[in-house]
Parts: sequence; structure tokens; C-alpha cells
Amino acid sequence: MVLRTWLTDRFDLTVPVVSAPMAGVSGGALAAAVSTAGALGMIGIGYETAAVVRTEADVARASGRPFGIGLIAWYADENPELVEAAIEAAPALLSLSFGPYADHVAAAQQKGIVVATQAGTVDEALRAVDAGVDLVIARGGEGGGHGRGEVATLPLLEAVLDAVDVPVLAAGGIAGARSLAAVLAAGAAGALVGTAFLACVEGQNSAAARAAVVDAGETDTIYTTVLDIGRGIPWPSEFGGRAVRNAFADRWHGREAELLAEGTRSEEPVVWAGQAVGLVRAERPAADVVADFEGAEALLRRFDTQP
Repeated sequence: MVLRTWLTDRFDLTVPVVSAPMAGVSGGALAAAVSTAGALGMIGIGYETAAVVRTEADVARASGRPFGIGLIAWYADENPELVEAAIEAAPALLSLSFGPYADHVAAAQQKGIVVATQAGTVDEALRAVDAGVDLVIARGGEGGGHGRGEVATLPLLEAVLDAVDVPVLAAGGIAGARSLAAVLAAGAAGALVGTAFLACVEGQNSAAARAAVVDAGETDTIYTTVLDIGRGIPWPSEFGGRAVRNAFADRWHGREAELLAEGTRSEEPVVWAGQAVGLVRAERPAADVVADFEGAEALLRRFDTQP
């Protein structure tokens, strides 16, 4: 693939795709496989320890290719040793999203690390630029896992591109060549992709979770806060999460105040996934998923009028 953007040039990629840092899925093995295939693989750190950061970074680093680390900002702010371990691991990219992160930007950049954050509104994107981040990820409500749900990817991307002067990635609903071509044509430097990698054999998620992803259709996800409430995880209320529907979500969605008052807990597994889940039809190696995105070049060339 010869498509060149800021993203491919900065990280020496052949495909302008970054795999999303999905906690419980994106370990060092998946990050290494994605990076080896020509995209940028990321490690997703949730509520783990600094030792896990170091271990997974060692696995990813063994590929000899650039990789990234993504942290949940509100949790990392309460556990600063995670940020310290991530910076010490010297990834090419550090993503800090969903909570306070500004105090960590300069420390990472001083080590030559590109710093990114996900933004679900234009205001969040502008605040990110004011905080000095190098890269803004415009994440639409179609996306899987946590984030804002107010604005879809394309209108958010267009507005963010108009508002900021740093490179922008698109995220949410991007699972193949067609959607990658769309966001590149709009002006994005590339895409942050999560759901398309959920059924990869290198992922840390269980076989049952991968099967649930493969079996799900495009209407089988729900954006809600009740899954975190039911697990007792104190996510800031402005950040819900999109997951494959389960019985607990169907029972309690829309009854958040009642759920909080009752303190009901759920042991039902949660499979975070976006609306592009219907496009994931089989378990596959990460390299095959990356290869699918190469078709964006041919789609964009259809509109190339140069001789």
C-alpha cells in the first residue's frame, strides 16, 4: 500500500491504522502482530498493575516494530505508577483518554513519545490541543468500549478537523477498507480501529468472547452505563460504553438510578464492541485484518483524475 499520511510517515507504517488499546484484549501479542503486519499495534491497560505494563511492553517490543500503550486516564491519574511504567517502556505512542491527562503530556514528550487522546466532542478536542497533545482521536458514538455517545464519527471528524491544527485519527465504526477510505478522504491521518480486531487469535479475550463477536450483528450492541454500575467500576458518568447486548444490560438500561440505589451487581461477562461488529465474521490472525484495510487505496484511486 502506498497511501502516505502523517501517521504512516511518523511511525513507518504501510497502512494508516492504529489498533485500539482494548483492555483485556490488546496485550503485547496482539500489538506485536498488528505492528508486524504494517499498522501500529497498541497495548490496552485497564485496571492492571505497573508490572503488567512492563510485561506486555516487553512482548510487543520483541517484534522490533513501533507499538503504543493506551491508559484509562481517570484510573491512571489515581495510580500514577501506571503512567510512569508506560513512559519507561518507551512506546512510540501513548494514549491517555477519559479523564485528567494534561499533567502527563510533557513527561512523555520529553522521552520522544507521541501523545494522543480520544475526544468525543469538539470542545474535548480543543482542550486536548491546549494541553499539548500531538494527536487527537475523534471517537464517534458508534465505537466499542468506553467513550462519549453524543456524536457519530463522520460529523465529529469533520468538525474536529475544522477546529484543530494537529493530526486527527477517526475512530468508531471503522472496520474495513471502505470506512478507512471514507475517513482518509475526509482528511483524517488514519483510523483507530478496535472492533475489527476483537476476534483475532492473538487477543487476550476468551474463545467465548470471540465467538460472541463473530455471532453478533450490527444491531446487537448497546451504549449504556449500567454495565459499569453493575460491576462496581466508578467510571465518570459522562462516559458510557458500547457492548454486545446481554441480559443485565437489557434489564437495567434506562433504570440507572434504581440500579445505583439497589446496588445490584452483575457477574455476567461483558463483551465491549462497536456497531461495526456485524462486519466481523470469523476468528482470524491480526495480519489478515490489517491486510483488509489495504483495499482503501484502490477505492480512493477511483477518484484520482491525475494522468
